[in-house]
Amino acid sequence: MTTLIFRKATQGDLQDIIDLLADDELGKERENASEGILPSYQSAFESIDADPNQYLMVVEDKGLVVGTCHLTLMPSMTLQGKLRMNIEAVRVKASHRGQGLGAWMIHQALQLGRDKGCKVIQLTTNKKRVDAKRFYEKLGFEATHEGMKLYL
Repeated sequence: MTTLIFRKATQGDLQDIIDLLADDELGKERENASEGILPSYQSAFESIDADPNQYLMVVEDKGLVVGTCHLTLMPSMTLQGKLRMNIEAVRVKASHRGQGLGAWMIHQALQLGRDKGCKVIQLTTNKKRVDAKRFYEKLGFEATHEGMKLYL
């Protein structure tokens, strides 16, 4: 793990991030990496990049983007107005899975949250991702809530 670095994503990382999102059992069905950078991806990146409460992380190994996750800082009225962080879109390049990179990336995200003063760090994972749920539980996350979505 000594060759890993994490940093805020740049425009030049966008295709790598899209490729990571698409290289996954669910992402193959919902992402589009084959047509280059769609305007919707570009617009989303620009909004995330411009928002100081957003941190789109990439992880590099010897200059190659091998992981990503999207962190959102959320001021909250609950917990006496404490700040919380949401972790979303966690992906590791297939060639680097099973080597501890995902845990390393989440630990970096947790430290960023601590540094910002977060009191709660939360994430969701699709119920179809049984291995991901086990992975997050090994890192100390607890399934304390039932998540719900409404797609529009």
